[in-house]
Formats: sequence, C-alpha cells, structure tokens
Amino acid sequence: MSEANAERDPIAWVAEILEAAEAAEGGHPERDPMRVALATADAEGRPSVRYVLLKGFGPEGFVFYTNYGSAKAAELDANPHAALALHWWSTGVQVRTRGSVERLSDAESDAYFASRSRGSQLGAWASDQSQPLESRAVLEAQLAEVERRFEGSDVPRPPSWGGYRLRPSQIEIWVNGAHRLHDRFEFQRSESGWAGRRLSP
Repeated sequence: MSEANAERDPIAWVAEILEAAEAAEGGHPERDPMRVALATADAEGRPSVRYVLLKGFGPEGFVFYTNYGSAKAAELDANPHAALALHWWSTGVQVRTRGSVERLSDAESDAYFASRSRGSQLGAWASDQSQPLESRAVLEAQLAEVERRFEGSDVPRPPSWGGYRLRPSQIEIWVNGAHRLHDRFEFQRSESGWAGRRLSP
C-alpha cells in the first residue's frame, strides 16, 4: 500500500472497509461483521472492554445502543471517552478509533428501536442490564410480564435504553501484511481536518 493512503479521508476509507466486511462476512450467521470491541473507563481510569454491535457509521462517527443502566453506560456517563476496535479475518483489516462519546437524541434512538424485532424490543424492557439477577426464571417472568403489558400494541422504546455516538478524534487502519510487516495508517483530527501518517508495523 502506497504512502498516498495517508492522504485519504479516513471516514470514507472506513466506509469502504465496512462495506467490504459486510460483503465478505455478512452471509455467515455465526459471524457478525459489525461486532466491535468497546473499551471504556470509569471515573478512576480503570478500563473495561466488551463486544457490542455497530449500528451506524458516518461522518459524525460510530453508533451503538445499550441500556442506560448498564455498566458501560455508567462508565460513559462518568468518563465520556471510549475506544473501538474492529477486525475481520476475511479481509485482513483492523480499524481502531477513539474519541468523545455522546448520547443520541431521543428521536434517533426511537427510530432505531422501532426497526428492531419485537422480541428484541420486549427484551429491552425485560432486562435490567448489568444488575444482579436471582435466576433465569426471574428474567423469563419479567419477559412474560412485558409481553402481557404490550400484547396487541406496539412496543415503545424504554426510557432506560438508547444510543451513543463515538465522535472519532483518532482512527487507525491496519492491513495485514506478509511476515507481520503490516501496513498501518494513523489519522488525527484537528479543527482543520484529518492528518494522516504511516506507522511502523
């Protein structure tokens, strides 16, 4: 890969990478090409990482959804900065990014929630994510209760559930190379735009 890649728009490049990953892995039910590792830290700087699903991407950043009572949400509320990492064996590409995180508007969260399957909508009401749970039977009872509550009607978005957007200040695109001599390009955002450079593998 030539040094000219350092002059590319990283947002457009990531969009191309996501499209290629969807084409390469989207047909495999055991693989979700939009699975992303999300790293957060609490107010004391202690890190946590878990996988979530990337549900949107564009010039404004990377979008994912969760319960606002979850551990990740509590950490984002205390320290609104995070990092994401995606990797696809099929294409040999990794994308890393970090930046500030903000909640989506109610309208954006409502629109995405309405697009989810009814089962997933009901599950969002039934689960107090990250909270202690006495047994699986308790969870199933909570699900049965919300099924009765919304029987015959649309399921609204719970007030405790919604989206976040990571606005990237840094993006790294890593492309697998022979003998572990990978191609790495790092992009830093400033008020004047993106500036890229090649990194040693």
